[in-house]
Amino acid sequence: MSIENVRNYFKQYGLEDRVVEHEHIGDTVSHAAQVLGCEERQIVKAMTFMVDDQPILIAMAGDAKVDNKKFKATFHSKAKMVPFDQVSKLIGHVPGAVTPFAVNENVKVYLDISLKRFETIYTAGGSLNSTISLSLSELEKYSNFTEWIDVAKGWVSND
Repeated sequence: MSIENVRNYFKQYGLEDRVVEHEHIGDTVSHAAQVLGCEERQIVKAMTFMVDDQPILIAMAGDAKVDNKKFKATFHSKAKMVPFDQVSKLIGHVPGAVTPFAVNENVKVYLDISLKRFETIYTAGGSLNSTISLSLSELEKYSNFTEWIDVAKGWVSND
C-alpha cells in the first residue's frame, strides 16, 4: 500500500506522523485546499511524464500548468504524460495520490520554481485521502530531487 510506503519512508526521519489521513480530501486542488485550510497554490501537483523512456515526476504549485515550450527546452522532448493506467506501476503511487516521496528508484524528481514562493506546502501522502505538510526546505531535503527547474506557466510570483 502506497501510504504505508510513504509513512515508512518518513519513519527514518522521525516524521511518519506528518502523513495525515483525512475523511475525504477530494479529487481537485480546490477541494484539497478547502479541507486543509490553505491556498490552492500551496497544494503540490505531482505531474508524471515520460522522458527518454524513463518516468519523471515534477512537483509544481497548485496554480501552475506545464508550459510545453519550457518543458521541451528543459528535457529536449515533448511533454508526454505517463498513461493513467501505468502511473502506479511506473511511479509507485496511484493517480491522485502521487507524491514526490517513496517513489520507484528509477523515477527522477524535479521541483518547479513555482513552489519557491511558499514557506509551507502540502503534498499527497500516498493515498487518495492523505496529505503531508512540509516546509520548502523539507521538500528539498526529503524528496531527493534532481534539480530545480522552470517548466510551469500561469502562476504569479509573490515578489
